[in-house]
Amino acid sequence: MPKHIVDFNNGENMSLEVIIKRSDFRLAKNGKNFLSLVFEDKSGQIPGKYWDASEEDAKKFHVGAVVQLEGRRDLYQGKPQINITRLGLLDTETVDMSQFVQTAPMKQKDMEAEFDDVFLQITNGSWNRIVRYLFKKYHDQFFTSAAAKTNHHDFQGGLAFHTLSMVRMAESISDQYSQINRALLIAGACLHDFGKIIELTGSLDIEYTFEGNMLGHITIIDEEIVKAAQQLDINLDSEDMILLRHMILSHHGLLEYGSPERPKILEAEVLHNIDMMDASINMITKALKKTEDGKFSERIFGLDNRAFYKHS
Repeated sequence: MPKHIVDFNNGENMSLEVIIKRSDFRLAKNGKNFLSLVFEDKSGQIPGKYWDASEEDAKKFHVGAVVQLEGRRDLYQGKPQINITRLGLLDTETVDMSQFVQTAPMKQKDMEAEFDDVFLQITNGSWNRIVRYLFKKYHDQFFTSAAAKTNHHDFQGGLAFHTLSMVRMAESISDQYSQINRALLIAGACLHDFGKIIELTGSLDIEYTFEGNMLGHITIIDEEIVKAAQQLDINLDSEDMILLRHMILSHHGLLEYGSPERPKILEAEVLHNIDMMDASINMITKALKKTEDGKFSERIFGLDNRAFYKHS
């Protein structure tokens, strides 16, 4: 069975087919040009630098190009990278592109089926109609988009999988604590990151859109909820709609993290915490996949730059 990026240990020579996830043409301190690259296959990513690169190399080794990568896996400032010895361009028409793109660990049809069951638990009529309307309007984008540019669930279908993971936690917590409004918590979980469909581009070369940079996904989805309510003739001044919008606006927890309001109802506080938990678990799991047993992972920027130990 062929090895993938995460299967190689430090100091081991690598030779495998990968896709270029990121490519930046830069100038080194010594005045020489180089390419700062990130390579990806279904198992994960690894960065590397291609030295003495020409402008022709920059055009050839662009984002989305499939290459034969050869080199040695090393550590640089505690993070894995490949010391490139050879980089060869492959014909994308002769390779299976699905082998190079990270995807959600669930098939789209299975996630769709589970969401259909989830919607039945949103027993409030206004919330149910809003959620169904937006899922129908943005169906294709929702099930193919990433949930972030780099930190967590940054892969094809990552947004849907992250959302479904949070819905499952919302269901379990609602079973444990009867005082929680189950329908409100699940509706909030379904929509909390929905604005990332518009905030981010694609699932391979993930970048912020103009709207994403200027408005952010929280403002974007709040506006989408308002437009949906107007389209469905739902009273935006009702307590139900104010509660749903508060769930979205406060889910980052703190003003300095991008929420215009801190959580002021129980369900909003729970939503914020399960969002943090699911994102943290994904970031740690991703880092440990690239870590040998008995070693510490690379430092994780999204978790206060902490490293995590991989035990057996």
